[in-house]
Amino acid sequence: MKTFALAAALAMLGAAAFADPVEGTWKTKPDDNGNFGHVQIKPCGPAFCGTLVKAFDGSGKEIESPNVGRKIVWDMVAYGDGRYDDGKVYSPDRDKTYNSEMQLSGNSLTVKGCVLGICRDGGTWTRVK
Repeated sequence: MKTFALAAALAMLGAAAFADPVEGTWKTKPDDNGNFGHVQIKPCGPAFCGTLVKAFDGSGKEIESPNVGRKIVWDMVAYGDGRYDDGKVYSPDRDKTYNSEMQLSGNSLTVKGCVLGICRDGGTWTRVK
């Protein structure tokens, strides 16, 4: 029984040691209304997805939002060197979904997206935890 417990503990440590650098919670840039959010990014199948876990007004006060719990990022594929592509990003302030790419550099995540040839800079998100 001790051997099984040790093996299980090592397996859990190994999984944590190999977490992708994009995993974690990210603070978005303020939207057109000055609001921002915390998006938790984690694996979803072979790609990465991000869910809005908290919303804030322009002064930094947490607010209620119908978008909390909603996927904001999905199907983002890691290509190495901090590049993530082939995914989608939802913009709550414009109620639009964009074909998106992200570039990770340390604790900064640059997000860009396009829909019908119109591109939008999602800005740079910063790591919360």
